[in-house]
Amino acid sequence: MKLNNIKYTLAICALLLTSVSYAQDPTDPKKVTPPSGTLTEEIVVERPYKPVLADAAKIRRSPDLNSNSVFKRALTYSMFDKKLELNSDIRQLQAQEVINSERPPLLNNYAKFGMGNFSTGLAELYVNTGSDEALQAGFFIKHLNQKGDITGQKLSRQNAGIFGKSILHKVTLNGELGFDRFSTFLYGVDPSTNLTFNSDPQKQRYSTISLKGEMLKNYIAEDELDYAVKADAYFLSDKFDAKENAVALSGFVNKVWKDFNIGVNSSLDFTQTKDSLNIGNHIFRANPYIKLQGKSYKLSLGVNLVQEFGTNSGFNLFPTVTAEMPIIPEFATLFAGYTGDVTKSTLRDFSNENPYLNQNLQILNTQETANLYGGIKGNAGAGFGYKATLFYKKLDNMPLFVNNALNPERFDVIYDNAKVTGLEGEINVKVSDAFSWLGKVTVNNYSMDVQEKAWLKPEFKISSSARLSVTKEITIDGELVLNDASSALVYLPTPSVVKVKGYADVSAGAEYVHKQKVGIFLRVNNMLNNDYQRLLYYPQLGLNVIGGVNYSF
Repeated sequence: MKLNNIKYTLAICALLLTSVSYAQDPTDPKKVTPPSGTLTEEIVVERPYKPVLADAAKIRRSPDLNSNSVFKRALTYSMFDKKLELNSDIRQLQAQEVINSERPPLLNNYAKFGMGNFSTGLAELYVNTGSDEALQAGFFIKHLNQKGDITGQKLSRQNAGIFGKSILHKVTLNGELGFDRFSTFLYGVDPSTNLTFNSDPQKQRYSTISLKGEMLKNYIAEDELDYAVKADAYFLSDKFDAKENAVALSGFVNKVWKDFNIGVNSSLDFTQTKDSLNIGNHIFRANPYIKLQGKSYKLSLGVNLVQEFGTNSGFNLFPTVTAEMPIIPEFATLFAGYTGDVTKSTLRDFSNENPYLNQNLQILNTQETANLYGGIKGNAGAGFGYKATLFYKKLDNMPLFVNNALNPERFDVIYDNAKVTGLEGEINVKVSDAFSWLGKVTVNNYSMDVQEKAWLKPEFKISSSARLSVTKEITIDGELVLNDASSALVYLPTPSVVKVKGYADVSAGAEYVHKQKVGIFLRVNNMLNNDYQRLLYYPQLGLNVIGGVNYSF
């Protein structure tokens, strides 16, 4: 064995011995070695583990709360130029084809035909150019005839006309040429004896040709000047060679200046009535005014200047004052006014109210020397409106109809001064397009200067109309007219007062339309079959029914 190996071997042995000696407990110097042969016990004593950390040093650094310095980061900018390049190779966009939507059919024309009892015949035709609201033109024709049970109780009416309307950039033009023909017989019957005054009643017929034209400035927000010009003319003739022709020009100019409206209404009216008498009745009127409108009031001040000339002449100057003040905005508004005017009397107006006129009527205009009124109006929601007015009027030359002394079936016109106090009320209800209702009431109290009564003028009148769309195809409507009794003056056998009974006239109708084109209708008038008179000696038709068809195209 080599020497090196011996060295390594001795070193390993020494290490082993050292480890063994460390594994054993050290010898307790006080311990006495027991004698051989005795019981020995080994006791192991372990010390608890107590780790010790090295001391650490904490660095304390508190913020400075009194420092107000703002940190601003240093910014750097670099500018560079970039050329704008236009891509001229962009191809043109292709227009997309619009899909044609189906439009509802244009139904601006209609024809109507009907028949009923009392030999009733009805025909109407209306034609319009189209749906362009800026350019309208058309014509219409109407016919109605009826025949009652009394001798000569016949009436017929024909209307025809052509019209046009054009809305230009600054003005709107309207025009109409019309024809109206009404014929009846003087079939007066004394209700007390049931006998006619004439076994062969004479025929009466009124024919009127009228022409109207108007130019109205369109509304422009930045323009504060408004104006309109209107022309009316008509020619009337009757069966007994009475004639009346009239031409009237009227217009207004209004200028807005801040809260004020300053303007004038004016008209010039020429009327000539020819019978055995030749009466010229011409009027010039001008109404300058100034209106002030504030946030809570409206006030208008002006004068009404009226000059009459012709057969009779006269000059009148009336003040005109009107005011409005809302007490509940949009719901209730108080209004009042004091005005005066001259109402023109014409054969045309008299015949529309009473077609059984005598010849050679006296024509006098009515001066409304005072008209004082006041009331309340407003809306209770979008579908409910109302208005109530109390008034007092002082009238000179108020016209009245009285039966002629020799021919009671004819009516003369007489005049008297009157003071009239009354009440007018109106209610309008509209629930969408499905239901609407309108009601009116008028109460008049006449105080006459010479005449005992206001002849043939009822003091109380109610009218009402309603319309209901049950479905899109079915519509019903109704009307009610309630007239109070009136008084009439008769001369045979002696001058006396006769009561004309009051009456109630109820009418109703229904219509069914198929696909908005073809429809059938039914109308019932005087449903209560009342035997009443609106004018003395002229009973109205009883219950009458009209039914037919209409077609829209």
